[in-house]
Amino acid sequence: MKDFADSISFLGQWGRFQQVVFFLLCVSLVPNGFSTFILVFLTDVPGHHCVVPGFNLTEDWNTTIIPIKVVNGKQEQSRCSRYRLDVVRNLSAQGFIPGRDVNVTELEQEGCVDGWSYSKDIYQSTVVSEFDLVCSDEWKQPFTATVYFIGVLFGSFFSGQLSDRFGRKPVLFATMAVQTLFSFIQVFSTSWTMFTILLFFNGLGQMSNFVAALVLGAEILTGNVRVLYSSLGSCLGFAIGYMILPLAAYFLRDWKSLMLASSLPGLLYLPLWTFIPESPRWLLSQGKVEEAEAIVRKAAKWNKVKVPNIIFRDYSGDEKNAQPIKKANVLDLLRKSSMRTTTLIFCFVFFCSTTGYFGLSLNTAQLHANPYISCFISAAVEVPAYISSWLILHYLPRRPSVISSLLLGAMPLYLILLVPQSLPNLCIALEMFGKYAFTATFSLMFTYLTELYPTVLRNTAIGTCTTVSRVGSCIAPFVIKLNTYILYLPYIILSTLAVVAAIAAYFLPESFGKPLPETMTQMHKRERFKCQCTGK
Repeated sequence: MKDFADSISFLGQWGRFQQVVFFLLCVSLVPNGFSTFILVFLTDVPGHHCVVPGFNLTEDWNTTIIPIKVVNGKQEQSRCSRYRLDVVRNLSAQGFIPGRDVNVTELEQEGCVDGWSYSKDIYQSTVVSEFDLVCSDEWKQPFTATVYFIGVLFGSFFSGQLSDRFGRKPVLFATMAVQTLFSFIQVFSTSWTMFTILLFFNGLGQMSNFVAALVLGAEILTGNVRVLYSSLGSCLGFAIGYMILPLAAYFLRDWKSLMLASSLPGLLYLPLWTFIPESPRWLLSQGKVEEAEAIVRKAAKWNKVKVPNIIFRDYSGDEKNAQPIKKANVLDLLRKSSMRTTTLIFCFVFFCSTTGYFGLSLNTAQLHANPYISCFISAAVEVPAYISSWLILHYLPRRPSVISSLLLGAMPLYLILLVPQSLPNLCIALEMFGKYAFTATFSLMFTYLTELYPTVLRNTAIGTCTTVSRVGSCIAPFVIKLNTYILYLPYIILSTLAVVAAIAAYFLPESFGKPLPETMTQMHKRERFKCQCTGK
């Protein structure tokens, strides 16, 4: 078949049709940026201590009943224990004064048997304060994020195959509906278990929506506009949603209101079904030539250009004469040794960059005393990262660009180990530079994937690689939690993974300046050419 971009070159690259598709797909990704990191606020842990029931304690004992502990060199009230209430009540009734008549450090302690009192200085409520995910249930806090990313993992895997089988457009809107519906239902959760189960289904739609929109735009748009969309437009849509999140969280300080706000954008977007077309590339790969031509003719009408009598010449005449279409599936990624190697390397590099990206993103609430400021900084850093990746994709080869961005992400995280704790702002700057590099890598990898795999397998390949990468996002909350044992251990793990991924990326084929492959044969030819060149 003649190259798709050449067949529709008469449309131009930036007519009214392409502008509408570009804008609407970018807008569809704004809710993704909002909902992906909403857990930064939903699962943040407010200051808390044991509840002290209203007994007639003296003022001295009221202020002393919660033990003082040293955490990271600072004194603070214990979050999970208090001095035994019956003992303190007796001492108070007898008129003893703590610190003078009684050495309080020798008193017996007990757990928070009457529950916890949570600070409302920052939040009115979070999922943590709603369901008491502290102390003995502290593990549930990072596990909540992990369950969400497990949902994203399964969604990435199945949506890729569904998209290659049933089309890009149906999967895009179906996953958007799933995300909207379960975000709304979560507001009415009555237990942590119910919230977590609904969160899993919410995750099913989250990344699936992003991948479907990314592939749909990459297949409809051509030339520099395709690169602009894949590396900058789609990612900026995500970043805008991410930056809106801390603003919304600042005004909506209880978790239910914030969750409800995350469900509304999807309702506004679902009616736009009629304005976004199916991918003509995908239709051709399924032998649906008439449908593909109808979309192209509609685009020509929008762009006010003349349409040739036959658009896709190799399919001229009755569609019965078209070559039979072989259905592709995930096993095709592993059958040929060259494609298998490429896929496994992509999966590993994606896993490492995803772990770094989500690890640093989920850590934002701990960077600054004001989580809204730190979250906005983390979101804003993505804008120059996406602009950089767009410029890189426009002018530079893919493989050395990915390697360089991974190494740039590792370097500042290693340097954090050398910064004294008296310079917290320098640590924040280094961590944000690392976030910048990991974000650029993330953007580069999505475009790199769309350029290497053929149309019949493209969404399956992206879905499979992102599925493996989501293992990284699943473990990221627990990697960050390791700082409670060894302060800098998360940075060591994330930076080391980035270095190893950079080494693995050296063995990927190059796609810069080459047309998107339409068939697996075209991809295999590219792989064989790469191997011959390497052998020389």
